[in-house]
Amino acid sequence: MADEFNANDIFEMAIKIEQNGAIFYRNAAKKVVKEKHKQFLLELARMEGNHEIVFANMQKELKNEESFSTTFDPDDENALYLKALADTRVFFKKRQPDDSFQGILSTAIQTEKDSIVFYLGMKEMVSAKLGQSKINDIIKEEMSHIRILAGKLME
Repeated sequence: MADEFNANDIFEMAIKIEQNGAIFYRNAAKKVVKEKHKQFLLELARMEGNHEIVFANMQKELKNEESFSTTFDPDDENALYLKALADTRVFFKKRQPDDSFQGILSTAIQTEKDSIVFYLGMKEMVSAKLGQSKINDIIKEEMSHIRILAGKLME
């Protein structure tokens, strides 16, 4: 497997993480009793869907060099590796929260924090010429979720 990624690779993973996040929030909405909590979680799922679209659009705007792989990868192992990470590390390899709204929010906050730390680490594996600065845009989007979740948890 190659050890250098480009911004396009990271956007692929970010899109998958957003898809997984939407699933997480939809499943969590099924567990809560209060309708207002259910609606909040469904709104978060919609926001994850919107982030997926934002990231896909940002991906489309990448320059050719930010999508160019510098490593010979005929079996597309980079993409497979990143998909596996997105599927297991951020939303699905977590201790499942209890069914309380606070438990779900706490797990969601920790998950969003983990995704930011993950992106910060991935940023180090993307050179400046391959779009390292674009990863900051992903991180900013994820930080907005933490603010929303923390605000709701404090209510």
